[in-house]
Amino acid sequence: MIRLHNVSKTYQTDKVETLALRGIDLRVREAEFVCIMGPSGCGKSTLLNLIGLLDQPGSGAIHVGGAAVASYRDKHVAQLRNATFGFIFQSFHLINDLRVIDNVELPLLYRSLPAGERRAMARAALEKVGLGARMDHYPNQLSGGQQQRVAIARAIVGRPRVLLADEPTGNLDSKMGGEIMDLLLDLNREGTTVVMVTHDERAAQRVNRIVRVFDGQLVA
Repeated sequence: MIRLHNVSKTYQTDKVETLALRGIDLRVREAEFVCIMGPSGCGKSTLLNLIGLLDQPGSGAIHVGGAAVASYRDKHVAQLRNATFGFIFQSFHLINDLRVIDNVELPLLYRSLPAGERRAMARAALEKVGLGARMDHYPNQLSGGQQQRVAIARAIVGRPRVLLADEPTGNLDSKMGGEIMDLLLDLNREGTTVVMVTHDERAAQRVNRIVRVFDGQLVA
């Protein structure tokens, strides 16, 4: 479903050139749950951003659904990203001035959908993560675990084929973190592909496959 072939990424400033990733070959199959692990600064988040087409490789090729992503300046890449991927972040990235249901509905604003259909899809996503009764609350009225559930609802509202999660349990205690992992595993069992960056070995042991990154390279 997703393939990276000999992908490298370098970040450059006026004085420093940093090689973030080097010679990455990775294949993620449909309905897999893949965990990316490694020490801080090893390139995990860079790898996740490349998979999700949020960043462009310096060299190499990325294929999504069997087709190579040729131009990162094309509007079709944005459409492909919006239709294929849902993103979950460690810090939730919710807008505190918007109600929960409005936060969840945000990704649908980029699609040509009637307002009523967008609202129905947002409600269904919140029901799926167990927050149907919190639709009209604001993020700062929720616990950390509930905010992460809202973030997951926002990620799945557009029915993406792939969820990309960057340290989704990193700001949560072990109980809340376990509940979020349960939810991600449920979504995976329903057929959603999940790629997750984490430092949590206990969470990683619950997934299909662990990919380890060290100094910008994949290691066995």
